[in-house]
Amino acid sequence: MLGALTAKFQNVFSKLSGKKKLTEENITEAVNDVRLALLEADVNYSVAKALIIKIKEKVLGDEVMKSVTPGQMFIKIVHDELMALMGGQEEKLNLEGQPGVIMLCGLQGAGKTTHCAKLAKYLKKKGGVEKPLLAACDLQRPAAIEQLKILGDQIGVPVFTMAGEQNPVTVAKEALKFAKAEGHDVLIVDTAGRLHIDEELMKQLKQVKEVLNPQEILFVANATTGQDAVNIANEFNKQIEISGSILTMLDGNTRGGAAISIRQVTGKPLKFEGIGERVDDIQLFNPQSMADRILGMGDTINLVKKAQEHFDEDEAKKLEQKIRSATFTYDDYLKQIQTVKKMGSIKSLLGMLPGMGQFPAMDFDEKEFSKVEAIIQSMTPAERREECDLTHPRRERIAKGSGTKIEAINKLVKSFKQAKQFFKNMPNMKQLEKMLGGSLWR
Repeated sequence: MLGALTAKFQNVFSKLSGKKKLTEENITEAVNDVRLALLEADVNYSVAKALIIKIKEKVLGDEVMKSVTPGQMFIKIVHDELMALMGGQEEKLNLEGQPGVIMLCGLQGAGKTTHCAKLAKYLKKKGGVEKPLLAACDLQRPAAIEQLKILGDQIGVPVFTMAGEQNPVTVAKEALKFAKAEGHDVLIVDTAGRLHIDEELMKQLKQVKEVLNPQEILFVANATTGQDAVNIANEFNKQIEISGSILTMLDGNTRGGAAISIRQVTGKPLKFEGIGERVDDIQLFNPQSMADRILGMGDTINLVKKAQEHFDEDEAKKLEQKIRSATFTYDDYLKQIQTVKKMGSIKSLLGMLPGMGQFPAMDFDEKEFSKVEAIIQSMTPAERREECDLTHPRRERIAKGSGTKIEAINKLVKSFKQAKQFFKNMPNMKQLEKMLGGSLWR
C-alpha cells in the first residue's frame, strides 16, 4: 500500500537531511519534488496546488529551531498539512435515529455489499449497537442479495429481503418499517452500484433516500481507482448529498490520491477505510494515521488500537512477570502467537511499525508461525510447561505429530531458550530509566 508515494517522500526528505539549513533554493527544490510526488499519486490538481502553497508558506515563514534539523522541520510541516487536508481527526457516525439509518452507495464493484456487513460487525463490536439489521436493496446485481445473506449469517446479523420485489424503493420502505417494529437500533442499507450519469438509477437512489431519510449516506470509493473515485464521489455528493466516504482496497496497490483528495473535493469526511477482505478488516479513518503511512512513519495509532483490543492488561502484566522470572513456557508462547494472529497477518502488523516501510522486499513467511503452533500443540501438557526434558525420542514424536522434521523442533527449542535468557537479563523499565538518565516518558 502507498509504496510508490511513500518512497518518493522518503527520497525528498533524505535530500534535505544533509542540509545544514533551509534556504529558498533547497525549499523550492523539495516543494517541487513533493508536488510531483502528489500528482503522480493521482492527487487532484487543485488540491495538490493548494497543499504545496501552504507547505511553502509554512516553511518560509518559520525559523528553524536549534534542536531540530531542517529535514525534520520540513517533514513535520508536510505531515501536519497532509493531516489537516484529510480532516485532522476521526469522524464518527451519526446514529441518532430510531433506528439510525446508514445507506451505502457508489459504483458497482466498489465493495458496498461487503462493507455493509463490515460496518454491521464493527458497530456491534465497537459502536455500542446491539441489534443491527441489513437491508438488501441492490436488485440490479443477481448475486447481491445472496451475498448479503451469506455475510449476515457469518456475523450473526439478520438481512431484510423481499422475494420477487423489483423496486428497491419498496424494499427500503418496508425494511425501515420492519426495523422499527422489531426494535433494531441501526438499519444498514445496501444499494445497487450505478454511474452518476445514469439519470434513471440516480433518480431511484434519490427516492430511496427520501423513503429512508438516513442519518448517514456513505459513498464507497475504491482507493485503487485514484482520481476517478474522487470525481465520482463529488458527483454523487452533488446529486444526493453524501455524509462521508468509505475508502476500500487500501490493502491493495493504491497510489494514495483518493485518500488525500476526497475530503477536500467533496467537502465531506472520510469515515472508514477497508483494509482487507475479512469482515473484521475495517477501521475508522484517522487522518494522522494516514499521514504517518504516506510519509513512511508506520501506523502506530491503529497498531495500538489492535493491541488494546486483543491483549488484556492484567494478562500482559502476568506475562511480563513470567518473562522476567524465566518461567515463560511453551504454553505462554502458544497463547501469544494465537493472540497476535487474531490481530491480522504478521506482515501487515510489521508494516505498521515505524521504519519498516523502507523494507518493502522483506519476505515474512506466515507459515512459520503455523509450524510453531503445530509443534507446541504436539507436545504433552508436561512438555509445554517444561516439567520434563525434551529428549531425542520425545522430539521425534513431536516432529511426527506436527508434520515437521526434527531439525525444526531443535531450532524452536534453541531459540526459545535463547529468548528466555535474553528477557531474563534485559533491564526492567526502572533500570532503563536510570541508564538513560531520566524518565522514558518525558
